[in-house]
Order: sequence, then structure tokens, then C-alpha cells
Amino acid sequence: MADVLDLDSVTIMRGGNALLDDLSWEVSEGERWVVLGPNGAGKTTLLQVAAARMHPTKGSAEILGETLGGTDVFELRPRIGLASAALAERIPADEVVRDVVLTAAYAIAGRWREDYDKLDHGRAGDLLAAFGVEHLAERTFGTLSEGERKRVQLARSLMTDPELVLLDEPAAGLDLGSRETLVRDLAELAGDKKSPVLVLVTHHVEEIPPGFTHVLMLRAGSVVVAGPIQETLTDENLTKTFDVPLNVQQVAQRWSAVLRQE
Repeated sequence: MADVLDLDSVTIMRGGNALLDDLSWEVSEGERWVVLGPNGAGKTTLLQVAAARMHPTKGSAEILGETLGGTDVFELRPRIGLASAALAERIPADEVVRDVVLTAAYAIAGRWREDYDKLDHGRAGDLLAAFGVEHLAERTFGTLSEGERKRVQLARSLMTDPELVLLDEPAAGLDLGSRETLVRDLAELAGDKKSPVLVLVTHHVEEIPPGFTHVLMLRAGSVVVAGPIQETLTDENLTKTFDVPLNVQQVAQRWSAVLRQE
């Protein structure tokens, strides 16, 4: 299978600190990855690289066959769907929900003078309907609840029929019902063979949807372990990643972890 992401010895330095440290990672077509790690592990920084929004200080990053530093990122970015808190903060509060989704076609946040045709409007409407928020199309983004914002962002992430979708903590801030609804929708997306490659960042194994195939664990900007989820998401690896003794189990295709009693 062809590589969708190929990061080779990537280091990101900021203020003398390594946010990512000599990190190598490959993601191939058809895979669905979860990225796990504690606060400060480098998860969001990794997604910024994968989204072609941050260049490595050292090493190389190849995304969808294009090498960062040797390609036009403004042509590359529409091929990548992204949903993140950082992106949500850039969306104007008075932006109409339909336009929040539409503007993904130009990989921008905030409508200006772009042209959209009937197909664009139709796709935006279909995606809003797919995530159950079509009734919000004329509302402004700033008036939505956190759960509604997350679902609109998911619709936006698929607007360009991307080859790669990156989801940075999509369940953060959601109540139990909203989280479980989101996990269900992501499981359906993961189970569709026509779906793009998916990369989901989370702190919590409970948020891993069924159908995700691989896991990458990070600590202090470095890879702890990476591989097929059934082989890699173990007590030992999770304990090493979070630096506390943890037991992990899978029941009915869902994962959970608790502190090990010693």
C-alpha cells in the first residue's frame, strides 16, 4: 500500500525545546490511526505537520506524495481534512454554518470573495445532513453548542472529499451523550471502505471508535510504540506512555483503561 504520510526523523524546535524529537511514522492507504499520549506529548504538533501547517526543523515530511518545503502547501491543504480546536478558534463567530463548511474548499476560515457553485452548496448541505446538523445551516457558528460545533467541523473536514482526515480531540468538551454519538458516527466513517485515511488524536482510549486499525503512542515528543491496535494497545505500552500503571481492556469493540491496583 502507498504511504499517505511518511515522516522521517522529524524534529520540531521551538524556544530551544523539542516539541517533536526525531520522530518517524508511516501511514498507508486504508488505515485508521489513533494517536495517544499525555498532555505535552506532541500530539497536536504532529497533526500540524501532517496537515501541512508546520514544517519540520529537521527531517522530512511527505504528505500525499508531496514533500513539505518542496511543494505548494496551498494546493496540498485542500486534499487534507482537518478538525481541531485551533481551527475552530479561527472561524469567525458570525460565520454562517453553511459557509463554515463551504470555505473548506479553499482551506480557509472565514468567507471572503470566493466563488462556489451549486455542487459545492449541495455537498455542504449533504454533509451537514450526514452529521445531523442541517437544521443549523443558517445559524452563526458562535451561537452553537460545543457538540454542534464539533459536528459542523466534521462536516467541514470532509467538504473537499479529502484523501486524509485529521481529527484533533474531536470529543473534547462533550457530554457523555454527545461523545457517544460522535464515536458512533466516527465508527461508521471508519467502517466505510470509501472513506479517506483517518487520524484521530485523543487522551482517552474510551474515545477510540470501533474500526480504527492502528495506534501511535507519544511521550515527550517521541514515539513510544506504533502498530496494529490489537497488538500495540497493551497494559505495558499504555503504562509506559502515561507513566502510571494502567490496565487496558476491550469489550464489545470499545476500549477502556483504569489505574492498576498494586
